[in-house]
Amino acid sequence: MTKYKKLSHSFYYCVYHIVWTPKYRFRVLRDIVADALDDKIRSLCAWKDVEILEMNIMPDHVHLVCSIAPKMSVSEFMGILKGKTAMMMFKSYPTLRKKPYWGNHFWSRGYFVSTVGVDEERIKRYVKYQEDEDRKEDGSTDLKLF
Repeated sequence: MTKYKKLSHSFYYCVYHIVWTPKYRFRVLRDIVADALDDKIRSLCAWKDVEILEMNIMPDHVHLVCSIAPKMSVSEFMGILKGKTAMMMFKSYPTLRKKPYWGNHFWSRGYFVSTVGVDEERIKRYVKYQEDEDRKEDGSTDLKLF
């Protein structure tokens, strides 16, 4: 199976490494809380057709390597993911809401995201030398428009 995915009008390879933390980086993602969060993330990803390639839940942050179709932005996906999981956490574990500094926000405001490229150097070389390769294929040495 190829790593490229297909939509009706596009082929894509959009893989992201995303990291986010609970508010104040509290170390609350342990044991049954981590297991519940894992299940919720997996179900949300399945619902939004996001493929999880790797996931690791640490006590104070979450790492997710996933493939997101280009029809959905990373910020849209993270808004859904953080919103739905925060509601689930507060509903399932009401003691988390007791701390006065949570303020109904389970996750910190931001997140880290980085793209995972196919082969960045190969693509740079291809783009840089593409014109030379086209000339070789055409058998011409100069570009004349007229």
